[in-house]
Amino acid sequence: MATLQLPGDIQASLRRLLDNTTSSTKDPVAGLVYCAVNRDGDLIFNHASGSRSYSSPSKTENNPMTLDTIFWMASCTKMITGIACMQLVEQGKLALDDVEMVGRIAPELKAVKVLEGDLQTGFRLIEKQRGITLRMLLTHTAGFGYPFNNARLRDYTQNSNCIEFGGDRKGLVSLPLVNQPGVKYEYGINIDWAGILVERVSNASLDEYFQKYIFQPLGIRDIGFFPNEEMKTRLVSMHRREPDGSLHVVGHVYQFPLSERKNPEMPEDRFCSGGGGCFGTMVDYCKIIAALLNNGIYAKTNTPILKPDTVDEMYKDHIPHCPRRPNLPSQTISPLITKSNPLRPLANPVEDEKKTEGYGLTFALSHQAKNTGRKSGSASWSGLPNLYWFADRETGVGAIIGSQIMPHGDTPVLDVNDEVEKLLYMGLKRT
Repeated sequence: MATLQLPGDIQASLRRLLDNTTSSTKDPVAGLVYCAVNRDGDLIFNHASGSRSYSSPSKTENNPMTLDTIFWMASCTKMITGIACMQLVEQGKLALDDVEMVGRIAPELKAVKVLEGDLQTGFRLIEKQRGITLRMLLTHTAGFGYPFNNARLRDYTQNSNCIEFGGDRKGLVSLPLVNQPGVKYEYGINIDWAGILVERVSNASLDEYFQKYIFQPLGIRDIGFFPNEEMKTRLVSMHRREPDGSLHVVGHVYQFPLSERKNPEMPEDRFCSGGGGCFGTMVDYCKIIAALLNNGIYAKTNTPILKPDTVDEMYKDHIPHCPRRPNLPSQTISPLITKSNPLRPLANPVEDEKKTEGYGLTFALSHQAKNTGRKSGSASWSGLPNLYWFADRETGVGAIIGSQIMPHGDTPVLDVNDEVEKLLYMGLKRT
């Protein structure tokens, strides 16, 4: 089968869009990598633009962005953890709705309680009304939150050592629920717990499991939880966008896996965050997207990592009773980590605030077609330092854009991502 090629003028325009963004001195972006793939595993467009590290408005070319650049993928890790869980569901080692099984594998989830109260009235922990299932964990309905986006949880943990990005396994797993299980969607450490279930069932670290059962079958060499020294030489610097639009390099948000580990064989020194711990290249991530697009089979090697029915299950909307409302106004409690919602001004606030999204097994599902051309029912998610991926099974195309800018919701990255996607779909119509 011939490799699909976008028209030459479309490819040139796509490169120009990205280069214009990384060369701009207004609201600058140091560097970007964009990769698009089809269900046949063909990279139909890929381009690296700008620099890995921003130094000044007149950036030097000493550290250019390349296609083998390593990014902290953050919550783009969640989809990979979902694949691992569903492989084990296929084998009967995990089950989506077995409360007793979850309790046996992770007694902590059987014992965990629900946080009530606040700083003014005092905190208290109450019993949960029902047990936690794997389906709840994979859809963020188990009741867990993140301290960076839940004020009560932040206040409750202020005197603890629990930091979402500190590699503190003990602190993370000691967090209480903030909602009763199964009641509402709330983004949180749910998928970190799903990753712990994978580790305990497989008797391997999540890194070892990913490498053996997902990455090696797909020919992926450059994704992992603990970048080696060579990978670190290709790592993008972390950047911060200030309110005035300026950009500068900051210390990495997720230092734990980049630091020297004293006892790498000890569980507390090799915590693999299934919710946000992977580092890797955009090119390799596209191989995973391609497998989802092709019903669980990576076409380049004819390697299955999931059964077609399993991919269908992952793409079902599992939260119709409590849909996500991404455009509903909400104020961030951690402005250095994420912007307030909505991330950008709404074209039609009255109608846009009513729009909903569903949630599959570890990713969002669109309820409406996007004006870029992306179809309704497509999967998508993001990573905190402004990485965004999608997988449109109807059209058979997916893509990811990589940057390393905090806080989440960076307008220049969101804007160029939409512009590139729109042109990408225009090009597909001409092939």
